[in-house]
Amino acid sequence: MLELEERRDYLCRLRPDRALESLEDAHDFLRDRGLLTRTPDSALPSFFGACHEEPYAPGSRGFGSWPATKYPWYFQLAERPDVHELRVHKGKSILFTDATLPLVDGICRSELARMEQHEEWARLLRHLAEAGPSTLDDLQTELALKPKELKLLRYPLELCGAIVSRSLRVELPDGRHTHTSELLRYDQAYPDPLGDGGGVDDLVVAAMRAAVVAPERELARRWFSWKWLFPDELVERLVSEGRLERPASGWVAAPESA
Repeated sequence: MLELEERRDYLCRLRPDRALESLEDAHDFLRDRGLLTRTPDSALPSFFGACHEEPYAPGSRGFGSWPATKYPWYFQLAERPDVHELRVHKGKSILFTDATLPLVDGICRSELARMEQHEEWARLLRHLAEAGPSTLDDLQTELALKPKELKLLRYPLELCGAIVSRSLRVELPDGRHTHTSELLRYDQAYPDPLGDGGGVDDLVVAAMRAAVVAPERELARRWFSWKWLFPDELVERLVSEGRLERPASGWVAAPESA
């Protein structure tokens, strides 16, 4: 366990001497780990956890707790063509690469089909299918929704990967600008299936490789939104197949060859 913890500290950049120094450094970090959460809320590697910078507003919570100058790198990273931002980390932002997005592609497409069967969510999904990617203002106008009503509709759909949110910069007549979001169905963001990623098994193994070592209880409860897809015997089966290992009671790791 000590060796694994030291390896995790190094690879997940949990040591101050491994702090991210540039946007390119952050890009390399993401490509090495395969996925990154924004905030350090689990054993998964996180962008803010690798910054090692004083918060914007010491002692505060929320945005004020973000790294003072490095936090924009996360959003700049998400705009790169080989980086893919979803909210399938229990409703929170998580970045995937070209190599790891196929691991969730089939799940997101299945979730889109599942949510289309529920009239409550199908209204928004049908509208996006007909109108195409739409800004929040357009959706509120065209569907006669208040901002809170739209938020309540979009959250479960982003949570399971059925829709994708992208940030837009809007230029104003007076020369200033503002920011809004554009919503897309998953199949609009990614029209062509990305191949057979292996489903939940491959996703868990890849996430475990990214984390190096993690409490076993986290795998189904805190990493991804789709807890109904994680059978109780999943970890036990992956360990018996040699795809995961238990270095100590209550802990799981990925073999170095994973």
